[in-house]
Amino acid sequence: MASHCSLRRSVIQLYKELQYMGREYPAGADYFNKKCKAAFLKNKDETDPEKIEMLINRGRFVQKEIEALYSLRKYRAMKQRYYDKDEMDMHSKQIENFVKQL
Repeated sequence: MASHCSLRRSVIQLYKELQYMGREYPAGADYFNKKCKAAFLKNKDETDPEKIEMLINRGRFVQKEIEALYSLRKYRAMKQRYYDKDEMDMHSKQIENFVKQL
């Protein structure tokens, strides 16, 4: 079990990291920051160390999901830049035919 100081430090670090990640959120940084702040304020009075650790783990999961969202967005943008629509349609048809053959 972690001490009170280390839990507090972990919560503050998680909050700062999420605020930093929220700058690129598709719905806007203000929207993300409001939702993030509301989630942290909702649990501000929690004192049980196990519950706090569970909430930190949930926050880390959300952080990973946001990173995946950003990666997907970057991948889609790169795909649109380097592949024209006809070529993408051709590749998707080839994949569909291959899957049907299986």
